[in-house]
Amino acid sequence: MFEAADVTPRMLMGPGPSDVSERVLAAMAKPTIGHLDPRFLEILNELRGMLRDVFQTKNDLTLAVSGTGSAGMEACVVNLIEPGESMLVCVNGVFGARMADVAERSGAVVTTVSRPWGEVFTADDIKDAIADKGPFKLVGIVHAETSTGAAQPIEPISRAVHEGGALLLVDAVTSLGGMEVAVDDWNIDACYSGTQKCLSCPPGLAPVTFSPAAADVIMQRKTKVRSWYLDMSMMMQYWGRERLYHHTAPINMVYGLHEALRIVLEEGLPARWQRHAAAHDTLKKGLESLGLSYLADPAHQLPMLNAVAAPEGVAEAEVRTALLEDYSIEIGGGLGDFKGKAWRIGLMGESATKRHVTALLEGFSALLAGT
Repeated sequence: MFEAADVTPRMLMGPGPSDVSERVLAAMAKPTIGHLDPRFLEILNELRGMLRDVFQTKNDLTLAVSGTGSAGMEACVVNLIEPGESMLVCVNGVFGARMADVAERSGAVVTTVSRPWGEVFTADDIKDAIADKGPFKLVGIVHAETSTGAAQPIEPISRAVHEGGALLLVDAVTSLGGMEVAVDDWNIDACYSGTQKCLSCPPGLAPVTFSPAAADVIMQRKTKVRSWYLDMSMMMQYWGRERLYHHTAPINMVYGLHEALRIVLEEGLPARWQRHAAAHDTLKKGLESLGLSYLADPAHQLPMLNAVAAPEGVAEAEVRTALLEDYSIEIGGGLGDFKGKAWRIGLMGESATKRHVTALLEGFSALLAGT
């Protein structure tokens, strides 16, 4: 029979979850109280303020959806899109394709623009798509494509989107807390993330934020949001001043995220971004010394998700299994076009340290020497 004590500690260096601070685990073990308890409502207020700081926004409509990052994606799409409205989705990996699927299920008329895996979009790609097939109500793009390790510049895309008269939706599931995400400065209308990556909290909540323009779109809808559970107009009645019951919040997960955000802000955003970048640089140099190369465009590689090509003749799954069994290190395999061809190595939050990089390089060196 399973017991929690039977779980072997791992170094979590895959695409998520990342290692979790003892402070966060301790916070989650605090006594559960009611979701309408005055003290818990105070915690929600504090959480919203810290989320604004991490998103770098003043947006009033900022909260944590009960669910993982994919719930954040769906929440943003279903609240901003009504059936029959047009949406452009940028697809250069698994999670762009997922956003297109979510949009279709929400009733959107979806147009996609694509780039090869590992590449990023230019503003001209978006301008051309809007000119050829627009106008669009909403344009969605992934900031940190976890399946390829590519980092998408957002500012030029944002200018192109708004010049074309659309709202901009950005997936920051993997990037928030590990590299700059400047919602207000970049003029992002809706942005979502997850707790289990660079925020180093267990999976279970999805931070979201909506600009005043996006909030107006939600409040002026002609049709009901297609998801009752993710309806922001109802959810804000609980998270806002009214405190009307919507659903029972995951109390102890909120404790965990509250403590995780405190840790992020204590470290400071610029220092945290620099730590992730330094860990990436050290890992990349070490992997290249072993003859390994990256799959993403060299000019646009993520610091927190390293997509590394498995050498010809090396069974990537066997290496991952040996890392887990012999070194207690978890990394991820390739998805989609990179399935069976890549390792996805996460340096996220608590896992973006010299200790993690050193341990992984030692494991890789030993295992590849034996192949």
